[in-house]
Amino acid sequence: MPAQRSSREPAKPEPPAPTATPQIQLIPASVEGALDAAEEAVDLLLESGRAPADVLVITTGEQHPWAAHELSFGEAAYWAQHDAGDDVFYADASAVSRAVGRPVVVVAVNGGVEAVAATLPQALGLAGALLIVCGDPKQINSVLGAGV
Repeated sequence: MPAQRSSREPAKPEPPAPTATPQIQLIPASVEGALDAAEEAVDLLLESGRAPADVLVITTGEQHPWAAHELSFGEAAYWAQHDAGDDVFYADASAVSRAVGRPVVVVAVNGGVEAVAATLPQALGLAGALLIVCGDPKQINSVLGAGV
């Protein structure tokens, strides 16, 4: 039988959970090539054994073609796929605040200069283990810090 604690004995506080900063990987790409670079990064992640459900892809400019296609069926169906969490999910920077974190977040800096400064810190917060950013290194370093 487990020993009971007396009412005078204070409860032991839980130790704080470790907060790990995700690794950041930069893939240099032009605005025009950022989406292709992000696609290649996703392919490599999946080929290396990463589960599709582990990956969130965010675009800062034009939507990924998958997202545009899925949104044609309505927002409810689109976000239901996100909530199911069983495949790679593609989101636009304007919707990133609605997305749930995943172990890997890939950002295609494919335009939307104004969106980049807000999106990259949010993406970093959503990434559990790895943040991959595809775009102009100067622009990315100015947002995330030099030397990324």
